[in-house]
Amino acid sequence: MAESDTPTPRKLLPDEIHKAVKPGTALLRLQTTHSREGVLDGAWWPRSRNITAELPALIEVLTAHLGPIARVGLDTATWEEVPTRVVVDDRVVHLDSFPVGDDTVLITRGDNDHFALLVVPPDTTRDAARDAMARAVDAGNVTQAAEILVATLPEPVTHRPEPA
Repeated sequence: MAESDTPTPRKLLPDEIHKAVKPGTALLRLQTTHSREGVLDGAWWPRSRNITAELPALIEVLTAHLGPIARVGLDTATWEEVPTRVVVDDRVVHLDSFPVGDDTVLITRGDNDHFALLVVPPDTTRDAARDAMARAVDAGNVTQAAEILVATLPEPVTHRPEPA
């Protein structure tokens, strides 16, 4: 096979960004539009499932880029003790329960601007998280969050009993 025939891996993000991805990171590709049909606007890798501890930092980052955040939609079944609102920088942000799954958080700015973020599970390995987040923020991405996670996260290891 000629060297030109060897496929090169698709590089989704610069190395500096890949090195910076760690638990608690949010990667964003922001554009405002009224429609969010299968396209993600970013990714978030929380450190835990404690939404009260994790969400304020995400809201602060988003507010710096988007302006005030009014609502956050999430699947309350996948987070610990979800309140109906949080206060961040003296602003009330309402939390709405949606059966969107634990792989997506919906952010609302104002009345019409909605942003969908992939949520990388807190216990994900660094390499898998970087890959999933890079795919989510790729400008050409049309893959749903759940499909990205299935494609990038390793199979869970099941505990096998020790041989006797």
